[in-house]
Amino acid sequence: MSLHLTDVTLTFPDGDTRLTALDHVSLDVPRGDLTAVVGPSGSGKSSLLAVAATLIAPDSGTVTIDGTTVTGLSRGDQATLRRRHIGIVFQQPNLLPSLTAAEQLQVMAEIDGRRTATARRRALELLDAVGMAAHHDRRPHQLSGGQRQRVNIARALMNDPTVLLIDEPTSALDQERGAAIIDLITRLTHQRATATVLVTHDRTHLAAADQITEVHDGRLRAVQGQS
Repeated sequence: MSLHLTDVTLTFPDGDTRLTALDHVSLDVPRGDLTAVVGPSGSGKSSLLAVAATLIAPDSGTVTIDGTTVTGLSRGDQATLRRRHIGIVFQQPNLLPSLTAAEQLQVMAEIDGRRTATARRRALELLDAVGMAAHHDRRPHQLSGGQRQRVNIARALMNDPTVLLIDEPTSALDQERGAAIIDLITRLTHQRATATVLVTHDRTHLAAADQITEVHDGRLRAVQGQS
């Protein structure tokens, strides 16, 4: 398993008590599989992604990525692992307005200490993979919403992660562009053998998933497994 959550519980302060966001959650996502996570607002979907991304430490339980238990690592080691092994696609692309599409990706590699020329080649390769090669020199304001999301996905893949965590990537897109983004995520998951977790409200996209999990009141329930 590339991503493995075991008996994870997460709570937050709520006045004199604590609110349970995740309640003894376990989840296995193999490499090359797309797991869709659905559930109503406030059910714990975002908390699940944050814990899997090592952005929030759970109260108890473990998160394992490629055999490494990340919940016991220092903050510095978690940041290094996150940079090198986890790709995160946020709901909004949040691209830097002054950078071209290629530069959005290059900066991710340069933060990790890779040479500029190597980063440039990698960025152009990934932009080609997401259908954005012809727009590599354009800045965010010159791109459509769907194009910006494609750059967002390519940026998450820049450091060749084994785990890809995606939060509502189609929420700001129309149905046609949203379907194209889901098709892209599915193809890249299989081609690049990432363990992908997709949080979505749109159940029309669930046919693409290898497994579907529903979050309700912080608990997970398998809805459907697909081969």
